[in-house]
Amino acid sequence: QVTLVESGGGTVQPGGSLRLSCVASGSIFTIYTMAWHRQTPGNQRELVAVISGTSATNYADFVEGRFTISRDSAKNTVYLQMNSLKPEDTAVYYCDTELEAVGTGRWHFWGKGTLVTVSS
Repeated sequence: QVTLVESGGGTVQPGGSLRLSCVASGSIFTIYTMAWHRQTPGNQRELVAVISGTSATNYADFVEGRFTISRDSAKNTVYLQMNSLKPEDTAVYYCDTELEAVGTGRWHFWGKGTLVTVSS
């Protein structure tokens, strides 16, 4: 069984910073891409950033250089450093990992999300 657990969400003032973490655990053989998505009420989930197994990264246009995705493969962990946060960044942030584990084959697994609120 594979589980993904996000942490690091919270409330921050505009212009502030947060660092999200997501740890994958279980009988994992290989982790391929790791990504962060976000969702606000009434809207579809949208991709924020993705990092490949070779640490190539890609970001949504709205990130505008404010966020940095990184990974620690030894710890099965992906991070999202968010700086210069804006009120419109308020959302539930979800971790998404493409991996291969015992009994699953290659598949995407999701965490339950962590809430980020940007408000003065």
